[in-house]
Amino acid sequence: MTRLFINPNHRLGHINPELQGHFSEHLGRCIYGGLFVGEDSDIPNVNGMRCDVVEALKEMKIPVLRWPGGCFADEYHWKDGIGKKEERKTIVNTHWGGVVENNCFGTHEFMELCRQLGCKPYVNGNLGSGTVREMSEWVEYMTFDGISPMADLRKENGHEKPWKLDYFAVGNENWGCGGNMLPEYYGNLYRRYSTYVRNYSKDYSIYKIACGPNAGDFDWTDKVMKTCFEKCGPNHGFMDGLSLHYYTVPGPWDHKGSATDFDEASYYVTLKKTLYMEELITGHTAIMDKYDKKHEVGLIVDEWGNWFDVEPGTNPGFLYQQNSIRDALVAGINLNIFNKHCDRVKMANIAQLVNVLQSVILTDGPRMVKTPTYHVFNMYKYHQDAELVESYVETELVGIDEENKVPNLTESVSLDKDGYINITLTNLSADKSYDINGVLVETCVDSVSAKILSGKINDHNTFDDPDKVVAKDFTNVSLKNGNLEFTIPAASVMLLRVHTK
Repeated sequence: MTRLFINPNHRLGHINPELQGHFSEHLGRCIYGGLFVGEDSDIPNVNGMRCDVVEALKEMKIPVLRWPGGCFADEYHWKDGIGKKEERKTIVNTHWGGVVENNCFGTHEFMELCRQLGCKPYVNGNLGSGTVREMSEWVEYMTFDGISPMADLRKENGHEKPWKLDYFAVGNENWGCGGNMLPEYYGNLYRRYSTYVRNYSKDYSIYKIACGPNAGDFDWTDKVMKTCFEKCGPNHGFMDGLSLHYYTVPGPWDHKGSATDFDEASYYVTLKKTLYMEELITGHTAIMDKYDKKHEVGLIVDEWGNWFDVEPGTNPGFLYQQNSIRDALVAGINLNIFNKHCDRVKMANIAQLVNVLQSVILTDGPRMVKTPTYHVFNMYKYHQDAELVESYVETELVGIDEENKVPNLTESVSLDKDGYINITLTNLSADKSYDINGVLVETCVDSVSAKILSGKINDHNTFDDPDKVVAKDFTNVSLKNGNLEFTIPAASVMLLRVHTK
């Protein structure tokens, strides 16, 4: 029997709700048709936002949403997306499919979406092709409650009071699509641009995020941190957060592999590459520690998830892919890792919210389906705003070949404000279940409830069969000598909520 050890009395850090954040870019059908259909659509909507999608995301307790990109952010000029819709500029989305972008979804629409979702807005500013003045005026437009040209313009466009802007990123992937910059150059630009991202409100400060590394580019992290921390005074590097982007790609970029048609070997390769996230967070944290010993700067993993070949017959530039049990395991693994590094990781945003990459929702006209990844987020929501507690699970290696073997189990455990111990556990084995003995130190268990998401590794939901993979109640948990005993099936993600006496 495999031992799961939990010490609720040893608390290791606070799990920000934002660790379960999301990302929406002007890419494919994420915005148009996915989140926004317009006020005149036959699809039920409120101010243009799809009712079915909004309600599903509210159930999932989406905490924060990043917009407008992504690569699109560093070509986005915010004034194109305000004012009367019929007068907004039409542009070509050069990054994603070469399609026409009519800018019907802009700042006001994004803030309205966040209002309906009840989530925090995370806006990504244009450093790559934008000016300091443009970025500064956008922040003024959104947040200044007074008399100024930008505040007056916002009022003319129908929004009298400013919005609360929780998070703002100064550029995106500036080592690549955001300008192909060198780290020292970007670091100096960040210092300059971020100076003019002003805090106009007396009630809160905007959390400023610098562009961090592409996966394992540790040199970028070192040089950006060094540049920003040099002669920075009390401003801890002029930044509150540093981003990190890492995608799980099982094959080469020109042949990543199918989202649903894959074998066990590809399944384990995908999980092995997902576990690299642990090494990335540890490595970048060590570098950040040189300059930020107090952990005042958060590591913001604002793009992560699986990236496969697009579904056959779809626009390659739309990045539309299906979502299987394998994606559910990848989500569970990453969310467990983020929880365990909550002392440094302060936000994470899966890419992307709807119809793009590892999305939680797929739409087809008026139809909507929740993906396996959605159900994982819906189970993990109980970790939000809870305290990470000490936990450990015994593991063994599983897989097809030695190079790509992975630990069979991952876990994370939290204690929430209502006194529940929330245990999330993933079984990475494609074909083997495990008997678990859960030891809770100095804890008297009153009751246990559980949910599980499981199936064959290729199982996925379709518009004709939307409930093939859903989280179900799991009742086969027993208490013996104060310990939890249960069996976790192969290829599954489990949530246990323990109420104590």
